[in-house]
Amino acid sequence: MAGPDIITLGCRLNIAESEAIREMAGAQDDLIVVNSCAVTAEAVRQTRQAIRRARRDRPDARILVTGCAAQTEPQTFAAMAEVDGVIGNREKLEAAAFAPVADKVNVSDIMAVRDTAPHMASAFAEHARAFLEVQNGCDHRCTFCIIPYGRGNSRSVPAGAVIDKAKQLVDAGYGEIVLTGVDVTSYGPDLPGSPSLGQLVERLLKHVPDLPRLRLSSIDSVEIDERLFDLIAHEPRMMPHLHLSLQAGDDMILKRMKRRHARADAVRIVERVKAARPDISIGADIIAGFPTEDDAMFANSLALVADCDIVHGHIFPYSPRTGTPAARMPQLDRATIKARAALLRDACTAQRDAWLARLVGTRQSVLVERNGLSGHAENFAPVRFTTPQPPSTIVAARISGLENGALIAQEAQ
Repeated sequence: MAGPDIITLGCRLNIAESEAIREMAGAQDDLIVVNSCAVTAEAVRQTRQAIRRARRDRPDARILVTGCAAQTEPQTFAAMAEVDGVIGNREKLEAAAFAPVADKVNVSDIMAVRDTAPHMASAFAEHARAFLEVQNGCDHRCTFCIIPYGRGNSRSVPAGAVIDKAKQLVDAGYGEIVLTGVDVTSYGPDLPGSPSLGQLVERLLKHVPDLPRLRLSSIDSVEIDERLFDLIAHEPRMMPHLHLSLQAGDDMILKRMKRRHARADAVRIVERVKAARPDISIGADIIAGFPTEDDAMFANSLALVADCDIVHGHIFPYSPRTGTPAARMPQLDRATIKARAALLRDACTAQRDAWLARLVGTRQSVLVERNGLSGHAENFAPVRFTTPQPPSTIVAARISGLENGALIAQEAQ
């Protein structure tokens, strides 16, 4: 084995940081790093499961745990016999943290971090697209969310550093870059001149003219500035795909979540962007079974799938996170939460299937994944090729069918 084994759970930001860890850890063949997620109790359980499996598979390896679960629950992982060390989210961006040390726990106060100077990864072992961190942390305190306590307050990466890294990634052969962070649309207020995300995107596209495709990770719809909206609506190098952090479709639940938008705001932004760019696809995060959610409130969230034409749905059964206000609210029983999550997933699947069916017979520009047999269109529709294609290239494909949730490209030109 060449270099460390990196096990990544959770978000695109973790994917980006895992690749940076791979570079920093160097040729430590005996090392396993588990980059954890804390967004739900299930994510923490999966982290523990991954650690135990790694120890069974490689009993002589050195196992370090980092990420949001390690930051918020360091003692939980320090108490595991399988774990050799626990590294905080600040410390994991320092190469020295991955060297053998005597202290089992190396986790500092993430709230004290005021700057973002990430080790931006130069290569992504398993992906045809590159994930570029432009922001970290979150200043909002949604009542269900533990992530600010894992990531700290919002910090932005200066535009010059973002552009320089984007140029390096394009030179390395990446045809698509995904801008990622914890709360990407809050980019800029901590930097000189308070640039917006729209200004960053505009500068990046201008100064990296050879980048064919730019995509955004999950964004907050109420923070889309006019410059960003104009780029999403009219710039062909901006991918026609938005993933919105909606969380619910009922105004009372949104208020209890301490979200900053109403249901009508979500519907309005989707209608507006679709009017400007009809081929755009919409993704969204929705939480099922938030505390106090009754049948009528849930019905509003269920209807949001159709009202916002959500074809990339990420459904999260509500999970109380200790220390959050929502964990102290009246809870729903797990069976109800599970059933509502299933209904939301079914609605998203139906919306997605109908959307994919409409794409049969069209031509799509597809970024080919590393296996040469699959890829994603500009609207992030999954595509399978009938014959192998050059990995990490962008090909024009004719869509001839739909099978098991993926478009079939009969030929590529």
